[in-house]
Amino acid sequence: MIALLIAGSIACGVSLVATGLLTRLLRRRGQSQPILEKNAANRVVPQHQHKAGTPTMGGLAVLAAALTGYLLSHIRQGVVFSNQTLVMIAGVLTMALVGFIDDYIKVRKRQNRGVLWKLKGYITLLLSFGIAAALVLTSDIDTRLSLTRADLPGWHLGPVVWVLWAGAIIFATTNAVNVTDGLDGLAGGSAMFGFIAFAVIAFIGFRNPTIFPSIINPYDLAVFAAAFAGACAGFLWWNAAPAKIFMGDVGALGLGAALALLALSTDTQLLLPVICGLNVIEAGSVAIQMGVFKATHGRRRVFRLSPIHHHFEMAGWPETTVIIRFWLIAGFFVMCGLAIFVADFTAQVGR
Repeated sequence: MIALLIAGSIACGVSLVATGLLTRLLRRRGQSQPILEKNAANRVVPQHQHKAGTPTMGGLAVLAAALTGYLLSHIRQGVVFSNQTLVMIAGVLTMALVGFIDDYIKVRKRQNRGVLWKLKGYITLLLSFGIAAALVLTSDIDTRLSLTRADLPGWHLGPVVWVLWAGAIIFATTNAVNVTDGLDGLAGGSAMFGFIAFAVIAFIGFRNPTIFPSIINPYDLAVFAAAFAGACAGFLWWNAAPAKIFMGDVGALGLGAALALLALSTDTQLLLPVICGLNVIEAGSVAIQMGVFKATHGRRRVFRLSPIHHHFEMAGWPETTVIIRFWLIAGFFVMCGLAIFVADFTAQVGR
């Protein structure tokens, strides 16, 4: 438990300081986020023009802080690295690199969409399969379909099918977090809740190896999750409305990959849509809007604007109201996910 607290507190402190320094540096260099007036369907985006000039790529500080907290916590005796966690770090950094390139192009070209935006989906999909394959090839990760543990339901997928399944999870989660990152602090706050949940799940797995024998080095996974939770908390000091800096794709893709990889490594794949329920709603709103829009040849829309947080802005909710209420929704889903996990855990203990 001490290593978790060390990782989280160091990551929070580093994130708090590093984000402030990065904000000043980017502001001096003019590395700000362009604000798009209209979306692809020619719908006017809520009035966010006052945010023009706000620095972006704050996710660099978040990821640096998380990895700093994670690495420094291993100074404590008994905290060891695992091949699986090292692959997870490489996967997070790979996804973050794609986001960084896209962010950098946006800033340099003064466009809200980077040059990669049409290709980014294909790139992240291929990388997702690559990360999943690396996990299978370099670690003993369990390849069964799982809800709260590897043997529930415990269907053996085999390495090939599991790579396709896991790659789809990584791809979907990274893009869902990216879609959620549209209001100040929304993605960072909801991701923090998710990381706390996975820290709890991994720590319970560590304390109960007979019930969760398939989780590889669960204590290291708990430390990893705690470090990312702390980094998100420190970042929110600067990213809370009105934001002094935006997370950018570099942060959203990196955090999304970390959440997906934690679900895969803790054998809670089917529990991930519950823990990240807000992200599912956000991504689902975009899919529904696009589907209806295309099916009706542009005549109908379900939402005033998607993602759904913009729908409520268009309905007259202040931005801070949307953020806080969506945080509450995210917290509700996280509690539901933990409740499902703990209920199954206590049932196993009672046997």
